[in-house]
Amino acid sequence: MFDRWGRFVVKRAWWVIGGWLAGAMLVIGLLPSLSDITSGDQGSFLPDSYESVQAIELAKTAFPEQATSNAIVVVKRSDGGELTTADSERIGALATAIGGAHIAGIGQPLTGPQAVAPNKLVQLINVPVTASMTDAQGQLDAVKQTRDVIKTNLAGSALSAGVTGSVAQVVDNNDTFTTAFAVVGAATFALIIVLILFIFRSPIAALLPILVISVVLQVSSNLIAAAGKAFGFHVDQSLQTLLLIVLYGIGTDYILFLLFRFRERLRAGDDKKTAMAYAVARVGEVITSAAGAVIVAFLVLLLATFGGFGSLGPALAIAVFVMMITGLTLIPALVSLIGPATFWPSKAWKREPKGTAFARIGRTVGRRPAMAAALSGLVLIALASGALKFKADYDFAAGFPSTTESAKAAADLERGFPQGALDPTLAYLTTSDGSQLTQAQLDQFAAAAGKVNGVGGVQPPAKAADGKVAVFSLLLTVNPASNDAITLVHDHLRGDLHAVAPPGTKVLVGGTTAIYADINSANNHDLSVILPVAALLIAIILALLLRSIVAPVYLVIAVLLNFAATLGAAIYLFQDVAGHPGVTFQLPIVLYLFVLAIGTDYNILMIARLREEARAGNEPRAAAALGVQHAGPSVAAAGLILAGTFAVLALAPVSFLQQIGFSVATGILLAAFVMSMFLVPALTALLGHTAWWPGRGDVNRAAKTVPVPAPAPVRTR
Repeated sequence: MFDRWGRFVVKRAWWVIGGWLAGAMLVIGLLPSLSDITSGDQGSFLPDSYESVQAIELAKTAFPEQATSNAIVVVKRSDGGELTTADSERIGALATAIGGAHIAGIGQPLTGPQAVAPNKLVQLINVPVTASMTDAQGQLDAVKQTRDVIKTNLAGSALSAGVTGSVAQVVDNNDTFTTAFAVVGAATFALIIVLILFIFRSPIAALLPILVISVVLQVSSNLIAAAGKAFGFHVDQSLQTLLLIVLYGIGTDYILFLLFRFRERLRAGDDKKTAMAYAVARVGEVITSAAGAVIVAFLVLLLATFGGFGSLGPALAIAVFVMMITGLTLIPALVSLIGPATFWPSKAWKREPKGTAFARIGRTVGRRPAMAAALSGLVLIALASGALKFKADYDFAAGFPSTTESAKAAADLERGFPQGALDPTLAYLTTSDGSQLTQAQLDQFAAAAGKVNGVGGVQPPAKAADGKVAVFSLLLTVNPASNDAITLVHDHLRGDLHAVAPPGTKVLVGGTTAIYADINSANNHDLSVILPVAALLIAIILALLLRSIVAPVYLVIAVLLNFAATLGAAIYLFQDVAGHPGVTFQLPIVLYLFVLAIGTDYNILMIARLREEARAGNEPRAAAALGVQHAGPSVAAAGLILAGTFAVLALAPVSFLQQIGFSVATGILLAAFVMSMFLVPALTALLGHTAWWPGRGDVNRAAKTVPVPAPAPVRTR
């Protein structure tokens, strides 16, 4: 099929290019943008069965005016002394002034005697932020204007203040994120250009991926937005960055696969159109199978209970599908027209390199496959052992610079209050029969909740207008974003609060810590479902590609082992060496997306080349040697570019980005240089013809052991 397709694309190259560009312009011009389906509310991605979501829904009904989050103003004396009565009165006037400024996106600030720390070193003003979680600019403006009012009102006084809380942290760290993501984009372009220049010595080959994939990125974004509108799903803010890395990663892979094979056929004497037709015939199946495996892996995320993953799956699958179509149409058409000038001004493409490193690696694997399989397998197993110590870390704030106003204010807050005051856990008390709550019930629950293990303080409740619901802010004794807090809420706090509810009432526990506790449960469930289902579906794709049952089994085992090795390497570095309390909770799913799903590309390219060499009449060990020699450069180049893109994240001044950058870069390098270069060809050589059982994928049915002839020239009009 792909040989016919290859001939069609090169014969009708201008028509293919014109049709692709016309379609791209229609998509970009007519469909909505990605921002139309973006949401920043993590709780909105959880199903209704989780208690934190039920608490959110109850709050929307009982407190329709309630803030989506809070900004906390921490006020202290500039000399570090205790606050006086006059100071507290001045702070009360400040709260009134903030409310009187009528700042868009905030509600009425609250303070009072209960907001004064027991040691009188700080006093808090709680500023409700009513701007929607999806209105990033509205939240940004609300915090900035609140700070302006504070600065004006405290000028010349003995008091100083800072604004903290989750919204203020997002505002303060916005520039950090923007800078980090800009660095990622620029570094991606630079790495692709530099590495492809090094490989092909050609500016045309280096710029080709940048120009084409930039358009694919925009087309994919609009198609995802249209799908989100049509099927009612949302995505979070990280998708744009993930799209950039996914598309430049796999897009460059597909382009390299084609260019290496195109160059190989030019060296064999083919003209430019015949060479590209041959490249599509051989690599088209690899691109389609690799893209199919990645798409399936992404779509398995639809099984996730956490909606953030469920919407991420189809979004990334759409992008990969667009890139696959581009790799089978636009890229071959363009290169078939450019021809050998693709590698201009270098002349090296004309010469077959002798004695390359990949030829030496191939000979080593072919001669000693048992040793190669054992050593590469032991490396992966040793690293994978670290995965047994996995701990999830949800504390984003700890990974940001400590010099921002929100970070300094948070440190001041902890001088006088439990750590949980920065982001209180919310307990919603309601009556079982729908009647109004009595004061006795409120007092009884407040007293009992204050004695629950892990609760450092209980703030006075806010009562709904109908008197049927009251919300208590509970100040935990531990960092509300820490593993300890999440474990506390998940294992004990909820049950303890349910148990101390007065007769005739019930409690729902919500707030950020409760949301993350539920996300933790959802993550554990999702990974236990996603990994085996994805492995099975990838195995089926490999079985269809290879007409074999044996090869897909060890290929999937190799990919899963590489996934575990990558996670283990991250845990050894960040938990054991750096002393972090855990690795970012997003890491396993990010590794699933990039190491397991995209790493499968390298296996498919290598196993397809091993099969091709076997069909050419080579015995298993010789086929392994030749497969590594010819496919190795493609795998290495693609792996270096994708790993380099992620490695730049390790330079970002944000802990979880550093973890993701290091981990994914390590996983891609292991996939390219350990799994695909050594383990897979060594196992294939050891198994020999058995690897292709029950089919005969290593036999050229048309010519048995006769080498595959060169393709006939493509005739053009």
